[in-house]
Amino acid sequence: MDRRHFIHTASAAAAVTAVALQGCKTEKKPEAAEEASLGEIPTDRMEYRTGEHGEQVSLLGYGCMRWPTLPNGEVQTEGPAKGSDIDQEAVNRLVDYAMEHGINYYDASPMYCKGLCEQATGIALSRHPREKYMVATKLSNFDPYYWPREKSIEMYHNSFKNLQVDTIDFYLLHSVGGSGMEGFSKRYIDNGMIDFLMEERAAGRIKNLGFSFHGDMAVWDWCMEQHERIHWDFVQIQHNYVDWTASRRTEAHNGDSQYLYNDLASRNIPAVVMEPLLGSRLASLNQHATAELKALEPQRSIASWAFRFAGTQPKILTVLSGMTYMEHLQDNLRSYAPFKPLTDEEMSLLEKIGHEFAMFPTVPCTACAYCMPCPYDIDIPEVFRHFNNCLNEGLMQDDETASDYKKLRKKYLSSYLGKVSRDRQADHCIGCGKCMEHCPQNINIPKQMQRIDQYEQKLRESL
Repeated sequence: MDRRHFIHTASAAAAVTAVALQGCKTEKKPEAAEEASLGEIPTDRMEYRTGEHGEQVSLLGYGCMRWPTLPNGEVQTEGPAKGSDIDQEAVNRLVDYAMEHGINYYDASPMYCKGLCEQATGIALSRHPREKYMVATKLSNFDPYYWPREKSIEMYHNSFKNLQVDTIDFYLLHSVGGSGMEGFSKRYIDNGMIDFLMEERAAGRIKNLGFSFHGDMAVWDWCMEQHERIHWDFVQIQHNYVDWTASRRTEAHNGDSQYLYNDLASRNIPAVVMEPLLGSRLASLNQHATAELKALEPQRSIASWAFRFAGTQPKILTVLSGMTYMEHLQDNLRSYAPFKPLTDEEMSLLEKIGHEFAMFPTVPCTACAYCMPCPYDIDIPEVFRHFNNCLNEGLMQDDETASDYKKLRKKYLSSYLGKVSRDRQADHCIGCGKCMEHCPQNINIPKQMQRIDQYEQKLRESL
């Protein structure tokens, strides 16, 4: 399939991606008839996997970085969440429903939801018996302010307070590899934090110690070499049918999720999955790929294929999903309660689709929003999301002589202004590079901003 054909056969039902630090927007809800035909979601069919210490972990884990927010900039005016813009009542309803349907793994971080994630998660979870859930959180000491040992330890202790727990079931070094070996050393080795966390695990305040990985294979190799000394109880990796073999990384063995998973499996280290939908980009596909999947499972969502892929490998402990709305939660529950692993034929089909997807010239942004806030107030995730969606929807047209050029130009520019306010668009980027320090996908954000701005300028000049 050539590039032009791929672009112009893309589906108009582009994925809507949530932004972790700024609240979320809903995706299209399942059709009522389709949802009804699938029947009620059972409360006793969740798939469970066994952890390092015998824990029974739900295969679907709740990623808490995208909790719903109150409308119109409102904040809570009373109660334990006073001052927060998170919709705590909605969070409570989501957690209650998840608990009822067998989800027992909840993944938080001190940095998510403008720093309010752990508090909101703790409020919701504390309403349930402690033995009914497992909580994961992270040492998210990205800012140099938290590199000193005492500041990192302060962040660690605050997590217990905010989550309202005495023990943390799964504790992670956050975003290992994102800043290379030098950054990793400053955050975790030079300040003695790895040794401190090992001591906390030995004391029982941490049950499982692991890390989340983002890209630098030199750091991965160091961590694996240290496994005998540290003993990683689990590792969190980006895993989906695009990253499985079609890696964007450039190291000798690529660091694709197939390599990472197999390396962990060979050491008997359970894997936790992040980005099963690649920032919601796998929630909708081009028309050809959609038709192939719908021919096999006409009533299942396109997203469900990504979740089935993520859970098929046996050493996957749990698959995280940031489920902002009830329809997201319900759709994902249908993938894992009960769970139907992919057949060899289905796996081959998804790998083929993944290779085609990787050739598509979108920006590999997962909308994690680690790059935010931008010092020049550019809405980086939304700019990338709009650009990617327009590619997916076939709105990109370079040929000014084409019959549909004026129509597509107008639609692109009007939708850009509708999604991103004029003072937060790509042309405000000065290339300072601050955003790149925190991007787990190693995207050259200023270069991509320049690319998008140049395309927009070309469209404006052709008026």
